Amino acid sequence: MVSMNRLTTTHRARIVAALVEGNSLRATARMCDVSKNTVMKLLVDLGEACVSYQDATLRNLPCKRIQCDEIWAFCHSKAKNVAPEHEGAFGYGDVWTWTAIDADTRLVPSWLMGLRNGACAVAFIEDLASRLSHRVQLSTDGHRPYLEAIEGAFGSEIDYAQVIKLYEPEIGGEKRYSPAQCVGIEKRVIQGQPDEAHISTSYIERQNLTMRMSMRRFTRLTNAFSKKVENLEAAVALHYMWYNFGRKHQSLQGRTPAKAAGVASLVWTVEEIAALLDKPQ
Repeated sequence: MVSMNRLTTTHRARIVAALVEGNSLRATARMCDVSKNTVMKLLVDLGEACVSYQDATLRNLPCKRIQCDEIWAFCHSKAKNVAPEHEGAFGYGDVWTWTAIDADTRLVPSWLMGLRNGACAVAFIEDLASRLSHRVQLSTDGHRPYLEAIEGAFGSEIDYAQVIKLYEPEIGGEKRYSPAQCVGIEKRVIQGQPDEAHISTSYIERQNLTMRMSMRRFTRLTNAFSKKVENLEAAVALHYMWYNFGRKHQSLQGRTPAKAAGVASLVWTVEEIAALLDKPQ
């Protein structure tokens, strides 16, 4: 076994490569011949470095079309199994990750982990607005907290629409492993003059699938979950560092979203991402 204080950047990169491809902590520890605690410490420390770097870099972005959504996960235990002393405490039970994506470059400029309520909607949308350089077209689902949050953050300087999906009713209370069949879509213009051809949440919904495939903690119907919300936050930060700066996208002709958006000139390697730990924060 290799202890954390002896890890070279190359060894760190092997661990990072395993994590960003969706491996669990234990699987990564076995593959890289380190302890699980070593993998966890690297994830948390590197996650903090990834948050700092992206917070500083993803500014004044030239995005034109943004899509937003929320994705569910849980920490410690599912909501129905949370102990009475932890009921209502964030980090126990349901945790939602709010995400935004640029439909043109696939860049994810902002995300926030919290509850699916108005306060988190406001914090998320205000952070998103602070990163954009000019007026954008924004599409979301019909979640009501978006209305007040977007009006407060953007005022009249936005073209905003919602995509409302209509599903067939469940028959006899039947439980499903996937959502009911979508039988229709309604597009509602909320503000400004959004281009109807680009009122869509397709890219952000596909990003939800990418998150579930790339982070073991988001995989459904398994025993994979985070015991601490801090660990989940670190995993998301590392995922988006790799997704934005290191992962080449076929739809972008082999570029990364960061390169397509003009915030990076080169494709990052896992070694360069691991080396963020060596830079002063």
